[in-house]
Amino acid sequence: MNSYQIIKRPLRTEKSVADGESTNSYHFEVDLRANKIQIKEAVEKFFNVKVNVVRTLIRKGKQRRVRFKLGRTKDWKKAIVTLKEGSTIDLGY
Repeated sequence: MNSYQIIKRPLRTEKSVADGESTNSYHFEVDLRANKIQIKEAVEKFFNVKVNVVRTLIRKGKQRRVRFKLGRTKDWKKAIVTLKEGSTIDLGY
């Protein structure tokens, strides 16, 4: 899997912004098939930073109703990337 397919988008939520300021960690939506080593290499390549720890979790999709039928949103993977001291990522928020 190529590095451009691993990181889909940064997540901008209240929790992710607070984590960025307090613990120097950033949240990303990543490909379901990516492992922690691939995520670490992709972040280091794109943002020119040193990664300390990568934590991942899989968010299950929710059940939604579309007209008279039940549907389901897709499952997705979230990565919380903690950077080493002195490294920051400017995501614009």
